[in-house]
Amino acid sequence: MFDITLLWKAPEINPVNRKARSIPGLNPINTYGRVFFFSWFGFMIAFWSWYAFPPLLSITIAKDLKLKQTDIANSNIIALTATSSLLVRLFAGPSCDRFGPRKTFAGCLLAGAVPTALAGGVTNASGLMALRFFVGILGGSFVPCQVWSTGFFDKNVVGTANALTGGFGNAGGGITYFLMPAIFDSLVQDRGLTPHAAWRVAFIVPFICITATAIGMLLLCPDTPTGKWSERHLAVQHNLASHGITGAVVDVPGEFTDKQNTSSTPSRHGSTEEKLGFEASAPKRPAGFDHEAQLGEQQMLDTARGEVVVKPTLKEASNVIFSLQTLNQAGCYFCSFGAELAINSILGAYYVKNFPALKQTGSGNWAAMFGLLNVVFRPLGGVISDLIYPRAGLWGKKAWIHFVGIVTGAFLIAIGLTDAHNKSTMFGLVAGMAFFLEAGNGANFGLVPHVHPFANGIVSGVTGASGNFGGIIFAIIFRYHGKDYGKVFWIIGIMTIAINLSLSWIRPIPRGQIGGH
Repeated sequence: MFDITLLWKAPEINPVNRKARSIPGLNPINTYGRVFFFSWFGFMIAFWSWYAFPPLLSITIAKDLKLKQTDIANSNIIALTATSSLLVRLFAGPSCDRFGPRKTFAGCLLAGAVPTALAGGVTNASGLMALRFFVGILGGSFVPCQVWSTGFFDKNVVGTANALTGGFGNAGGGITYFLMPAIFDSLVQDRGLTPHAAWRVAFIVPFICITATAIGMLLLCPDTPTGKWSERHLAVQHNLASHGITGAVVDVPGEFTDKQNTSSTPSRHGSTEEKLGFEASAPKRPAGFDHEAQLGEQQMLDTARGEVVVKPTLKEASNVIFSLQTLNQAGCYFCSFGAELAINSILGAYYVKNFPALKQTGSGNWAAMFGLLNVVFRPLGGVISDLIYPRAGLWGKKAWIHFVGIVTGAFLIAIGLTDAHNKSTMFGLVAGMAFFLEAGNGANFGLVPHVHPFANGIVSGVTGASGNFGGIIFAIIFRYHGKDYGKVFWIIGIMTIAINLSLSWIRPIPRGQIGGH
């Protein structure tokens, strides 16, 4: 039975890596609760600003800048390109492994805040596309959000933690459909600004929020549960020594491998073998020792050997990127998050087409529901993944990903073929599709921490980038079908089912992998 006090009391922690085994989400005073808050809130603010254009684009901005339908579609594609598999998200992964997720996260936010503030200077279609390209940097913040969360929460709750931070963050895509029209209407009706000036001034609001959040995470949060990112290896060695366990457990920073070092056998007090620069004699019990989970010696060693993130070389990174397990995560996220991004860009326009009486604000409010459902549905995908794990293991987690992916495809096909002009039918189908699609996003990042855990930044980066790449591909399909939105929905549905079925045979983690089990 769930213990509600876990939402605020100090969590039990892993004695080796100091990761929390519960999520004190309602306790920002606690370090784990504070990191949890900044992880989801930082990504939510980023997502809000990243998708701040679509709610105003089809009517207000299009009229002001004299945009054609192709200009709108091209700007939606370009907004995703800045975070495609070749750009920010792909680079954010190795950056997390090298510099730490907190600094990478803040860097993405600050880099995206600048073009957000410059939105008011746009005067034509070309300027809009250029600006949205650089604002798209904010989408790259998803990778450090997930890597940071993974670094603070242990395997028993990491699926839930990642799903909550990702789900609350993705809700920014729904919040923007409420906030941007509301800010615009307030500036026009209450402040007397013209529509030409009001939509430009509206972008100052997300700029202020992004900047304040980035500064807050730099000043108030640590890199890891053990302190500085550069000292994470030493902290693990010290924690093992504090429990009387010695042996070479972590390779020299900059090197990693899935193969166990057979020459390093565990030993107790009194061992004379080399221990990577530390001695286990006269250990001191660390602060918070009474909150530690009870793990066996071999569990501690496997955690230290296989789950401490290291700086990758190019060759080692390539081995991780092109492994079948990374391909599986990337392919599934290509479908789920890619579809979410592309649909988020056009959903308001689709509703206006089928229900003209809704107009800009009404269609925006209904389109916002799709993004806001992330608050419940994406976390639910991660929670179910964690509930499956003790009963069916990693294969169970993987099967859950493919199940929700295939059902998502079925809903997309249904939406496209019906192309409903009845509000109840349309909104009901979209809500059903949102449940399985967004749960799929949460389920995917419930398995990611288990895959090559020593290179979590790379796996997270490639997976996240693939989601954006999927968004680009699907946005291009929307672009070449004009306003025939229904047809594109069933095309995406067929692709989603086919890709999930084709990847279902791949093992969840490589055979013989140490850590991540």
